[in-house]
Amino acid sequence: MPFRLFQRGNQTPRYIQELGEFLPGAIMVMLVVYCLRNVTWLSGNHGWPDLTACTITILVHLKWRSLFASMIIGTTAYILMVNFVF
Repeated sequence: MPFRLFQRGNQTPRYIQELGEFLPGAIMVMLVVYCLRNVTWLSGNHGWPDLTACTITILVHLKWRSLFASMIIGTTAYILMVNFVF
């Protein structure tokens, strides 16, 4: 069906182009909320590994603009903090 709607001769509708600009950021926000939903802020380590890993991920992404590097370094930082620091 999409191949019939968006053939090479037809121009992509404006609302589809706007969705392409809006959805990546919205999906990332949903993933962050999903990942942080079960963090216990008032007991244990108070979510410090989670917040620190999120901060590291954001800083790495702002510096290098690489999704792969951000994911790998942020995940590695979280795993190391959970296993060795907290």
